Amino acid sequence: MVENYGLYDIVQMKKDHPCRKSHYWKIVRMGVDIKIKCEGCGAIVMMERPEFERKCKKVIEKAEKTSDQGSDL
Repeated sequence: MVENYGLYDIVQMKKDHPCRKSHYWKIVRMGVDIKIKCEGCGAIVMMERPEFERKCKKVIEKAEKTSDQGSDL
């Protein structure tokens, strides 16, 4: 189970996408549900957070924090 993940991070899931172009996914939406996008073919999958945490293997790359991703107020 992976706990340290955020918006726009690149993650690896336990099972590869059937397109076989990439093993990595980008987190494009976070909330109650999490939406991930295949880095190979661009397919988008949405799943509930507990399901995502169960199926996620590891965080490959953390996204750099920019001003449009939020600010510390």
